[in-house]
Amino acid sequence: MINSHKALWDNCLKLIKANVTEQQYTTWFEPIVFESYSEASRTLLIQIPSHYFHEYLEQYFSSLMRAVLVRCFGADVVLNYRILEVRDQNVTTTVVDDKTADISPVPYSSFVNKSPSVLDTATLQELDPQLDLKKTFENFIEGDSNKLPRTVGLSIADHPGKSMFNPFFVFGPSGCGKTHLINAIGIHCKERYPQKRVLYVSARLFQVQYTDAVRKNTVNDFICFYQTIDVLIVDDIQEWASSPRTLDTFFHIFDHLFRLRKQIILASDRPPVDLQGVKDRLLTRFSCGLVAELEKPNVQLCIDILNAKCRRDGLNIPADVIQFIAETANGSVRDLEGVINQLLVNSIVYNSHVDMRLAERVIKRAIKVNNHALTIDDILDTVCRHFNVEQQHVFSKSRKRDYVMVRQVSMYLAQKYTKMPASRIGQLIGNRDHSTVLHSCSTIEQRLKVDKAFSAELASIENSFKLKK
Repeated sequence: MINSHKALWDNCLKLIKANVTEQQYTTWFEPIVFESYSEASRTLLIQIPSHYFHEYLEQYFSSLMRAVLVRCFGADVVLNYRILEVRDQNVTTTVVDDKTADISPVPYSSFVNKSPSVLDTATLQELDPQLDLKKTFENFIEGDSNKLPRTVGLSIADHPGKSMFNPFFVFGPSGCGKTHLINAIGIHCKERYPQKRVLYVSARLFQVQYTDAVRKNTVNDFICFYQTIDVLIVDDIQEWASSPRTLDTFFHIFDHLFRLRKQIILASDRPPVDLQGVKDRLLTRFSCGLVAELEKPNVQLCIDILNAKCRRDGLNIPADVIQFIAETANGSVRDLEGVINQLLVNSIVYNSHVDMRLAERVIKRAIKVNNHALTIDDILDTVCRHFNVEQQHVFSKSRKRDYVMVRQVSMYLAQKYTKMPASRIGQLIGNRDHSTVLHSCSTIEQRLKVDKAFSAELASIENSFKLKK
């Protein structure tokens, strides 16, 4: 019987081979190993090398695999994967191949033509939270730039609507992990409280739904639906800045949920005070809970993120390459993940090891290097790492020679690479006055003229800036 099931799988491979290129088949299907098939549960189990394999197959070949499996095994076949990348133990990821799964772009559609009085319990339970199940707290790597928002987010997920952090407004630049964090809150909350109605929605989708409701004269149904949510998560709300009618509608939803102590989580690329076009009545509500900033990850956090992703995807990357990618990716988690994915594909397709040459080639294609001026934080981080000095010592009142030298170098480079006045530079570097900054710059300039070794060290630091300028 096992041989007959294996033969069915071989037939699947033949059909797949006829519908993909030779390179695609060699790269993504030859490494798959048939493991077992259960007649009782109609479940096919296959082995694949890594989580990345699973993600790639699901993203690019799921329709093809579904079609051939139905043809060879029948319409109710379920496909499971066993991922073998972990060295000490096998890890199985189960994926149910549900051909009827369909996420509706209008989740309130079941409420159309229903008033609140006829919304029964069964209807209220039929809600897809629209969460990305890969974005969990377990793979949200903690660092200095995200420790506070992550800690607060976990507290909210444990006790939604019952803490002072309502609403929770998180903001930060693109690629710093906002969407990951708010999804993680929703996933954790849903795991702890399965009965709660959790919904993640982008501001753009919310606006599309509202516009559609206006067109169909179902605005009351739209509002009614959102007022039944227990944990409402809205991403990228800065996109509403030029949409006053959407904002007015959201105000009524927000007010209703807030009064009922339902949890509201909002994400934006800027703080509430910088949301142009938003009325004060909403801005004050956005700010009445907790406003937390997610900063771009520093180099060490980038390294931690890269190492975690490499472990998860079964990729071995040398430490110097990890360091290079972390310093080059401009503090964007998306850029980091994109580089690793491309390195992994190159490693699989060409059966080669990842080295600095490959990393440089991939980064040149994958990452747009920032052209903006360096920040004080960039300069301090780089200088302190170069001289192996903690920033807290630079900010201290200590007159120890090494600390003074790092402080002076930081001030000199800050004046050279930023447009800040000396008074502001001094304030940000140890709360010194402008005369200290001017003296530090003069001292460094004089030393550069007579100390070639020191000049070479400073040139090395400035060379590390070139990818961030």
